[in-house]
This record gives sequence, structure tokens and C-alpha cells, in this order.
Amino acid sequence: MSFNEKLLFLRSFIHDPKQVGSVTPSSRFLAHSMVNQAPWHEVKAVAELGSGTGAITRVINTKVTSTTKVLLFEMDKTMRHNLKTSYPDFSCYHNAASLVETIKSSHIHQLDCIFSGLPFFNFEPELRNTLVEQIYQSLKPEGLFIAFQYSLQMKKQLSEYFNIDTIKYVPFNFPPAFVYVCRKRET
Repeated sequence: MSFNEKLLFLRSFIHDPKQVGSVTPSSRFLAHSMVNQAPWHEVKAVAELGSGTGAITRVINTKVTSTTKVLLFEMDKTMRHNLKTSYPDFSCYHNAASLVETIKSSHIHQLDCIFSGLPFFNFEPELRNTLVEQIYQSLKPEGLFIAFQYSLQMKKQLSEYFNIDTIKYVPFNFPPAFVYVCRKRET
């Protein structure tokens, strides 16, 4: 991770801390802890919500094949532009709250896996609920939602939609994080 990426992330955090959620990008330990949870031999379509400077995207890029569809979502215009430049084979979008509509327009029936670095508990409850609904609707049956958070506050809400397979603590990140590995539960 370059100094410029760290500076961009810090500048974005200062500009809008509720959207960014941290002063520094995710560590490689956190990125690997998340991405290694997916059964990559089965993954045909994947999304990453809150891609930021691409800390997790970099690891995803090492796992996908040329036929895997990858959708990146990032609100910050500069970060989104950098992602488009660094990952021209991936599609980049602005708003994860329109995930269902985006996958339909991308001719994807459902996603196999969704990774998230979104700071859910920084969002207003209405947006948080919309995002969780969109994630649930976008995933295939038994699809994986893998998210990191800095607390366990989302456990209750996520357990209403998903079976939480594990919650892994990743101390080698600033701040330390929890990785939720959730599987879509059928209603």
C-alpha cells in the first residue's frame, strides 16, 4: 500500500468520517482473512462494498479467473476513479444501496459472495436496513456475505437474515477488526 493511498484514505476520512469509517485502509492481514473465506473454485460473480483504496480488492484480484464478474462499490469519487484505473476488468459503481438493480443491469442473476468494508453502524438505521436487505436479495441461496466491522454491534441484525458461520478477530489491523462470515438463510 502506497503512501498516497494512505493519504487519500485519511483525507476522505476527515472529509466524511461516517462514510469512510477508519483513518487508515484495511491491513493485508484483514484482507486475506476475509478473501480466504470464499470458495473461489465456485465463485462466478462477486461484489465488494466500500472498496476504498483497494486493500481487499487487491487480494480478490489474485483469486478470480478471467470469467469471474467483479462489481466494486465506492462512494468516494477519487477512490472510485483509482479503482477503475487499477482494475479495468472490474465494474465500478457509486452506490451499494442499489445493489439489486446494479446486478440486474449487469446481467447477473445472483452473487456468490459479497465482501464489505462498509461501516454499517455509522449509517442511519434506514440506510443500514436498506443495505442489509439489498445484500440478502443479491446473494444466491447459501451465498456468503463476508464483512469486517470494528465491533460486534451488527451481530443481531445480521443474524436475522444470515447464519453466522464464524466471527474472526483480526488483531493485526488498525483498529483491530471482526470478520463476519455469514451464509444466506432461506426464509
